[in-house]
Amino acid sequence: MPVNSFENYPMSWKPQKSTLEKPYYLSIAASLERDITSGRLPENTKLPPQRELADFLDLNLSTITRAYKLCELKGLVYAVTGRGTFVSPGISAQDTFLERSSSVIELGMIKPFYECNHSVFGAARQVLDGPDNRSLFEYRDPLGSRRQVGAALKWLRSLGIDVTREQVLLAAGAQNALAVTLIALFEAGDKIAVDAFTYTNFKGLANLLHIQLISVDADAQGMSPAALLQTCRNTEIRGIYLMPTCSNPTSIFMPVSRRQEIADLARQFHLLVIEDDIYSFLAPAGTESFFSILPEQTVHICSISKSLCAGLRVAFLAFPPRYKEALVAGMLNINLKTVSLNGEIVAELIESGTAFEIVRQKIALAQKRDQIFRSVFDVPGQDAVPRFFYWLSLPEHLTSEEVELLALQKGVHVLGSHRFAMQSRQKSAYVRVSVTSPETEEELRKGLLILKGVFAENEVSFFV
Repeated sequence: MPVNSFENYPMSWKPQKSTLEKPYYLSIAASLERDITSGRLPENTKLPPQRELADFLDLNLSTITRAYKLCELKGLVYAVTGRGTFVSPGISAQDTFLERSSSVIELGMIKPFYECNHSVFGAARQVLDGPDNRSLFEYRDPLGSRRQVGAALKWLRSLGIDVTREQVLLAAGAQNALAVTLIALFEAGDKIAVDAFTYTNFKGLANLLHIQLISVDADAQGMSPAALLQTCRNTEIRGIYLMPTCSNPTSIFMPVSRRQEIADLARQFHLLVIEDDIYSFLAPAGTESFFSILPEQTVHICSISKSLCAGLRVAFLAFPPRYKEALVAGMLNINLKTVSLNGEIVAELIESGTAFEIVRQKIALAQKRDQIFRSVFDVPGQDAVPRFFYWLSLPEHLTSEEVELLALQKGVHVLGSHRFAMQSRQKSAYVRVSVTSPETEEELRKGLLILKGVFAENEVSFFV
């Protein structure tokens, strides 16, 4: 058995009953998941036999069996006949998304309409049949070729972001662009303001680089200017991380008036704004980005993974001219360059106009999915922005861990707010529900109705 934090006990995992809440099987499953994903229980650790754990906790054997089964369904543990139950490999290093059985309806992971990928095939063939196809397999243009940067400019300008060639770099996806930005423009120990519920990958990246994230309260329009002002007065903040268009996970669309207020505070306190605007293509025409409002203090990251094709792993990085040297050095030093072939396919999609047709298709599909969501969940209208996911509030008597596990037991995967929370204890609990991931509209409706049934069985009143 691998050495772990529980080695002083005869059992490899020894939860305390005093910390468990009814229903016990859900609480045990949630506790086990926390200890696995945090790394406290290393991969391949053998868990206590079900009967032994039941005796230790003074609970029925069936309670432990149900808890283990839920964790097995989530891919957290695996059973070996005659040997016992073990922690699955690689879980602590994974994101919140696990491979799932085809019998589970996926409403957790945000899949960006993979059926639109067929439009990418033509561009890929065009590029591979082109006269410069051999060069695409060589080590060259690590920051993007002239044609690729030109296409990036065209794409960014279609979103209202006016920049020059000297202000744009190509990165191998948004995560790499964020890594370059943090490494090049921040130092270990720096503090960055974020929403109370924040994109998990950014949390992980900041933790890896020893950058402290400071939680700031939000309202229905996004980060609260009053809360940010108070934070800036009390703490030495160096930057702000925001997803202004359909923020992940809360799905909030920040109106231009709120963007102006936040930008004014960023200007007053000399803060660098990291604008992760992966869903900017969903914003109404004329929506001003932070880069447009505050170009001298904003680094804008525009990934094409949701708008065009997730598999190409390309993002455009727009920045003030004074940051170019640091960003280029950061990108080259850690070798986070874009694959030439991927960059050229994206350039072909944009220059041919196919990219804009894909966006129109995805917006139309999202609007249909949103209608289905609203037909099942009678939530208050927000705005006209189509969404890839929604954020449902839960009552005080249910935790997001419980609802996530209850839904999974019924065959639906959603993500609870505990995965995104900046603080271990939050006043309110939520679940994020993706409407784009089911392969068909019928499957989406079925999954939503199952989820609504879970809520009804547990007396859940919900709202966005």
